[in-house]
Amino acid sequence: MLEAGNKAPDFNLPTNGGGTLSLKSLKGKTVVLYFYPKDMTPGCTTEAQDFRDHSKDFDKAGAVVVGVSKDSVKRHDNFVEKLSLPFQLVSDEDGTLCEAFGVWVEKTLYGRKYMGIARATFIIDAKGTIRHVWPKVKVKGHAEDVLVTLKAL
Repeated sequence: MLEAGNKAPDFNLPTNGGGTLSLKSLKGKTVVLYFYPKDMTPGCTTEAQDFRDHSKDFDKAGAVVVGVSKDSVKRHDNFVEKLSLPFQLVSDEDGTLCEAFGVWVEKTLYGRKYMGIARATFIIDAKGTIRHVWPKVKVKGHAEDVLVTLKAL
């Protein structure tokens, strides 16, 4: 997994709403890039709602929130509509971005091993450098944690 001080890999991927997003297009802005396993699941829904509920605080802190999973654009569209999310969700269906950030990992559930997205969040500064990483996100209180760290940077 990438660490603070690493240059964030650029990407150009589809988003909800039929657009595309690149890290390059966000140059000059602080980006909160959060990776999550799957739309419409309990933990991922709670995490997205928390980022949504603090969206004005992220705006005030000068940060752009972007969510990433391997879900399709159509699934992202449904998730955004259902939860009224004010930020973009990137569709990384082939897993290129997940692999570039090191969040595509082997997981174990009930003794069965499988590959999946490790829930992780990265703060990327205006120059594209990773400033802070949460490698194993605990959903409860995470958005607040990110805000506190943003304000301290």
